[in-house]
Amino acid sequence: MKTVIIVESPAKSKTIQHYLGKDFIVEASVGHIRELAKNGPGGLGVDVENNFKATYKVDKKHDQIVKDLIKVTKNKKVLIATDPDREGEAIAWHIADVLNLDLNDLNRITFNEVTKPAIQKAIEHPRKIDMNLVKSQETRRILDRIIGFKLSPLLQKKIKSESAGRVQSVALKMIVDLEKEIEAFVPETYYTIKARFSKFEADYTKNKDKSLKTPEELQQIIEKLNGPFTVTKVNHRKRSRAAQPPYTTSTFQQDAVSKLSYSPSKAMGIAQELYQGIDIQGEEVGLITYMRTDSVRLNDDFILEAQAMIKEAFGSDYVGKIKTKSNANIQDAHEAIRPSILSYTPESLKGVLTDDQYKIYDLIYRRAVMSLMADALYEEQSIEVENQGEVFEYGGSKLIFQGFHKGNPEYKEKASTLLDLEVGKQLEAKEITHEENQTKPKSRYTEASLIKDMEEFGIGRPSTYAETTRTLLSRKYVEKKQKALVPTDQGKLTIDELDKFFSNIINTNYTKKMETVLDDISNGEHESSDILEGFYHKFIALVKHADEHMEKRQPTQVGRDCPLCGAPLVIRKWRKGEFIGCSNFPRCKHTENLT
Repeated sequence: MKTVIIVESPAKSKTIQHYLGKDFIVEASVGHIRELAKNGPGGLGVDVENNFKATYKVDKKHDQIVKDLIKVTKNKKVLIATDPDREGEAIAWHIADVLNLDLNDLNRITFNEVTKPAIQKAIEHPRKIDMNLVKSQETRRILDRIIGFKLSPLLQKKIKSESAGRVQSVALKMIVDLEKEIEAFVPETYYTIKARFSKFEADYTKNKDKSLKTPEELQQIIEKLNGPFTVTKVNHRKRSRAAQPPYTTSTFQQDAVSKLSYSPSKAMGIAQELYQGIDIQGEEVGLITYMRTDSVRLNDDFILEAQAMIKEAFGSDYVGKIKTKSNANIQDAHEAIRPSILSYTPESLKGVLTDDQYKIYDLIYRRAVMSLMADALYEEQSIEVENQGEVFEYGGSKLIFQGFHKGNPEYKEKASTLLDLEVGKQLEAKEITHEENQTKPKSRYTEASLIKDMEEFGIGRPSTYAETTRTLLSRKYVEKKQKALVPTDQGKLTIDELDKFFSNIINTNYTKKMETVLDDISNGEHESSDILEGFYHKFIALVKHADEHMEKRQPTQVGRDCPLCGAPLVIRKWRKGEFIGCSNFPRCKHTENLT
């Protein structure tokens, strides 16, 4: 009897079919086959009076896919190999449900890389579908449905904002709050002093706390300086610098933005291609492990193989110690993002991968290998020179062991800046200079720094980072200006109103707490119905209050009357932008282009 393996992606199914041969049939569900229905009160698709029981329906584009899956799996063994995370677990349950599979059967397999050994090992170790993970995903989906379906229409009606969301609105609040802080920032003037000698410059030490705040104080110090400087302190110390850990989804997206100028969505799309399989000389090969992860753990076999490769290429001194990093919220014991097959170096695939694929693969490959290399070692020097009791400082360093830098072909060693000076030596300054400076506000968010803070604050999960930034831009709540995310007037208005009426829910602390609760559900520590019950009634009361008290924003008048009915013409919005319409709509349907 043949075995049917069901995955999400057609590209992945093609790769796996190539590995397994004629005894297996590999089919693709093409993502979620069912969605929450839109029936019941408010179209939520859940029975609020019956423990929030969800109703699901197969969407139209999956009708034929489901029929084909039912047909091809009839009287065959079925293994569901959807992605190894909560979303994938939920999809596995939906597939099992529509196929009437027994949930007590061992029909679920997972793997973090699309390679023949990983797939064969997974087939040998099937398990039951983890219903705690399914419940966690379902709870998240219902929470998002409640907030989206109740809050979005309210904002559309009152202030013409397109949508709101549990994670989306908190991310927007982070951007808007930072912008308000920047706008309120009042710069302060401070002064710096440098003493320039023949081989180095030294900074006046009080600059560190910007304590020279007046021209009088500056002038007093400058006039005090007289004659030669004396070296009063020379310290040396060795400092090691460890390689960065392998990529998580967050750090990968941050580097893709900052180093390659890719959007998070583009980077994840390319990583998906590398994960699902690339044609290499007629064979489909999955080149990286699963790219939605918040773990930095590496497979033991990969570690041993990479260490052997490092030793052979650079010597045993360059093999590093294994570093671990704990994170209470790490999802589903994933691995970090890494290459699946070390022998496929970036250089060996230059003629195979597209330019974008090559850049992403090179980023992932080198980060994973370098994370297992030895620390770089520096000799650092700090020198103090004194003149009339006023102290100036100099700091220099020299790389004395490359360590992990050896694995980066683009690394360029900086020239040594260590000085040969002894305590007591007299030095004549060639020049004393000073500058007037002003304190600067915080930098605006970029896509990279927003993702970094979302992860740090516990907002969302690896699968949501890219979608969140994409949504904020597409809804025109923020816009990019020289890579910075700047909130629009509509984005600011949206947060102002949410702050007035939903501050207890739309904030980082509450959202982080809810993510922890969802983690607890996945571990079997909470009942999802209790969480939804507690949230729903509190939230609906807030929506009702906001509906009664939120002021409705009136459209902007353009200063002309409607040629059909004489009512004032106003600026209106639709999904593609703005247009001029009659304020007497819907009785009068006159419209004009905004230009």
